[in-house]
Amino acid sequence: MNRLPIYFLLVAGLLTGNVLWTGFSAAAQSIPQVVTQAASPEEVGFSSERLAKLDQLLESFTGKDHRVAGAAAFIARKGKVVYYTASGYRDIEAGDPMERDDIFRIASQTKTITAIAVMMLYEEGKFLLDDPVSKYIPEFRNPQVLDTFNAEDTSYTTKPAKSEPTIRQLLTHTSGLSYAVIGTEEARAIYAKAGVRIGFEPNPDKLADKMKILAGLPLMHEPGTVYSYSLGLDMAGYLVEVVSGKPLNEFFRERIFEPLGMKDTHFYLPPEKHSRLVTVYGLDDQFKTIRRPNDPALDHTYPLVKNGTYYSGGAGLCSTVEDYGKFLQMLLNGGQYNGHRLLSPHTIRLITSNQIGDLAIWGSPNKMGLGFEITSEKGSIQGPLQEGAFAFGGFWGTWGWADPASDLVVVLMTQHSTFTSIDMMNKFRVMVYGALTE
Repeated sequence: MNRLPIYFLLVAGLLTGNVLWTGFSAAAQSIPQVVTQAASPEEVGFSSERLAKLDQLLESFTGKDHRVAGAAAFIARKGKVVYYTASGYRDIEAGDPMERDDIFRIASQTKTITAIAVMMLYEEGKFLLDDPVSKYIPEFRNPQVLDTFNAEDTSYTTKPAKSEPTIRQLLTHTSGLSYAVIGTEEARAIYAKAGVRIGFEPNPDKLADKMKILAGLPLMHEPGTVYSYSLGLDMAGYLVEVVSGKPLNEFFRERIFEPLGMKDTHFYLPPEKHSRLVTVYGLDDQFKTIRRPNDPALDHTYPLVKNGTYYSGGAGLCSTVEDYGKFLQMLLNGGQYNGHRLLSPHTIRLITSNQIGDLAIWGSPNKMGLGFEITSEKGSIQGPLQEGAFAFGGFWGTWGWADPASDLVVVLMTQHSTFTSIDMMNKFRVMVYGALTE
């Protein structure tokens, strides 16, 4: 069995949540304009003593045996920062300690930012969510669905799709698209032959060129019938470019990063920030932490490319725990932060509601909103996140969630492409809620 696709799905599906309108109503009573330092954790209902145990947890993973090389964490409640720290090493071999403002490849957490960009344009009346994508990307017209596939020579046959993929389906992974490298066996072969990218590898391509190719390839299932983790948010990123008339990096910078003060979030890092990029690690056959070698299919050197041109809406960004915390706080605030309103609370309600009905995601009881995985009532019984929390994670070991019922934002990042960091994150999540006293 190929472990890579399974791992990717586990990582991306770990942080779950569904935002309830009542949660936003409560938070809206006192909306913080920016996240500021709490006088003490007790000021906002945390136990200082219990929060301190998070240091011990992180150290147990990042310490002498380096089960995880290093991690940074950010916790805010009611707009007040109660925990902001780093543990372990940015680069073990160089002896560089992890700093809390170090920069991480956030991979699939990029999807959440792309979804917000799409919804900003939706609010402006540029399109409707149930519009066919082909209305704006004509290469998606008359889609075909994969019928038969020959693994020996990767040949296949198709049949006409019963409907066309919609914008809503791009944002919920129900469009029929799959993934390069980590998708279904058929998609991996078909996409590789067509040169379709996973989104975090250094290359001289343009998003538009690859998305036009992807739009002409067969869908893996009928639109709207299956949840299948996909390049749908890359296609949505291209939609943003088409509708706005701007490259995705410019739209993000002008409409999201600058208003929120996300000064360290980029597709490709400026040279002066290269030293802050965290090294990617993995495990060898003896389960010892090692520097991850470059892999042409999953190359982690992409943020250092000079004058990069491929802006993957599904996987391309780098960020910090504080920057992504600001992004989540904006959503928790009902769409505003730092004196800027990015979205209406009514649009936030859409983003954080179950958008896939009874469809299942990876056997989980949770659901999918627009760009975020959402915690259902059943999902809240299985772990500490309350019904109403919304979240997402990334392949290289980054996670973030916001919980309206608890007025809570949490971000934990590492760069460890193994199951080890999942264990750390799960325990961290439990202990965060264990430190809440109200």
